[in-house]
Amino acid sequence: MGNGRSLRVCTVGAGYFSRFHHDGWRRLERAEPIAVCDVDREKAEAMAMAFGIERVFDDAAAMLDASRPDLVDIVTPPASHAELVGLAAARGIDAVCQKPLATTLEEARALVGQARAAGIRLIVHENFRFQPWYREAARLLHEGLLGTPHNVAFRLRPGDGQGPDAYLARQPYFQGMERFLVHETTIHLIDTFRFLLGEVDAVFAWLRRVNPAIAGEDAGYILFRFASGAAGLFDGNRLNEHVSDDPRRTMGEMWLEGSGGVLRLDGAGRLWLKPHGGDEREHAYAFEDRNFGGDCVHLLQRHVIAHLLDGGPLENHAASYLRNVEIEEAVYQSAAEGRWVTISSDWRKS
Repeated sequence: MGNGRSLRVCTVGAGYFSRFHHDGWRRLERAEPIAVCDVDREKAEAMAMAFGIERVFDDAAAMLDASRPDLVDIVTPPASHAELVGLAAARGIDAVCQKPLATTLEEARALVGQARAAGIRLIVHENFRFQPWYREAARLLHEGLLGTPHNVAFRLRPGDGQGPDAYLARQPYFQGMERFLVHETTIHLIDTFRFLLGEVDAVFAWLRRVNPAIAGEDAGYILFRFASGAAGLFDGNRLNEHVSDDPRRTMGEMWLEGSGGVLRLDGAGRLWLKPHGGDEREHAYAFEDRNFGGDCVHLLQRHVIAHLLDGGPLENHAASYLRNVEIEEAVYQSAAEGRWVTISSDWRKS
């Protein structure tokens, strides 16, 4: 693929979150959204009309056969991912797949193996690490502004999980997920923690369900031990809010600590730097407060285009993303057994 061409993109899924995907692809000069599919054809037609997409389907195999895209973007619940990735692999079409990658670790490994055998690139749409505040935090860490990093903590408080109607307005399938907080939400922070501080080699977790209207856990604490010796804390609760005009912008607040100081993320997406022994001040940086999470969906898509068309680096290749799923499994094991769980160090062989 050369620099002078664009990618023909088909999308499977026309639910709540897919609008961010469609808007993101539309704004990329080197992406050409050509078709959208959903089992609910009316939803697909509405999405096509909203974003100027010509072709509409209610069968994914038919869409791939008729459109022959360069890339398929899978924006559906996890139970459908195995079938859809299989359709792409059988046709030699590269795929971007929403997280959670699969319903189980075994299924995720099978998907990676299937993609490898078919010679396609399978990329996980894990967008939190592309949120601009985390990209800036990573840059500051790389420059040594915080000295030697030794701790990261995130307090998740989106405030959308109270009462019998929790999640129904946007993503109603959340209510029936038997594994919810960690599988659906904390996986974002597992990936982000790895992005910022490197590999995790052990976890300890206490998980609980606070809202009886849902099937899975919606609150909990998770401790992370990093291979570097650093520590991490995830404090998650989907029922309460943090201080923000939009609790879903950052979904919570973060503290990143090192020998040289502390970097704090607030609910407005602002970063605050407190040098050791000095006063806290705002660290100014530019980002676009658009769509979800500082336009992170679009930023991830831009990264994918640069890889596929220009040969640039690729984050979140499914094979490397498996480590996140292994850590997730360790979290659930820890919560069930009430102990620290060490994670295999030979994960790159899987």
